Amino acid sequence: MSAAILLGDLAQVWADDIVSKVCQSALAPDAQRRVHRVWADIRNEVLGGQYLDIVAEASAAESIESAMNVATLKTACYTVSRPLQLGTAAAADRSDVAAIFEHFGADLGVAFQLRDDVLGVFGDPAVTGKPSGDDLKSGKRTVLVAEAVELADRSDPLAAKLLRTSIGTRLTDAQVRELRTVIEAVGARAAAESRIAALTQRALATLASAPINATAKAGLSELAMMAANRSA
Repeated sequence: MSAAILLGDLAQVWADDIVSKVCQSALAPDAQRRVHRVWADIRNEVLGGQYLDIVAEASAAESIESAMNVATLKTACYTVSRPLQLGTAAAADRSDVAAIFEHFGADLGVAFQLRDDVLGVFGDPAVTGKPSGDDLKSGKRTVLVAEAVELADRSDPLAAKLLRTSIGTRLTDAQVRELRTVIEAVGARAAAESRIAALTQRALATLASAPINATAKAGLSELAMMAANRSA
């Protein structure tokens, strides 16, 4: 534990050093300040999201809201919103573009994570490169799992009990298949697909209003569709 904490601290210091050196060598002072502000947001959000993820897994949290918060902080901000804002900050003082990228990235990033949740349960290991039902075995508290438990509570108490007592344990392949069947039967997979579609469409609508050139807009739209509809 102590070694892991020290290595994490060291990695953060190295990351800060890299950002500072790149800024100093390539950017004007005003751009450096803008980039450092975004970098501080990235660092705080990803560490906060990781902490919430660890707490949720340790406490077997079932809240959809909690899982969505983790997806927003740990994935959406780190993977989409803030990287786009880093590029904007380095290029120009455009708070209007940065604000649009924040909303676009938040929706697309959560859609990306929800797709990852679906693939973590239903994905083909030969395509995803992950073991079958890996999220179920590890006890990862995803939006998909939280929604499955909530829906099962309403419609099938026995299914809800099975989910609560099985997720995060040493599961056989047969047990993984049974949990998949339950998650799909209570409507959680369909709900996840609906969320992904709605978030992606909202992200694309936000992007359409961005005052950026058509080539950049088309490229980001293509990336958005790939992220939301990927199979691995």
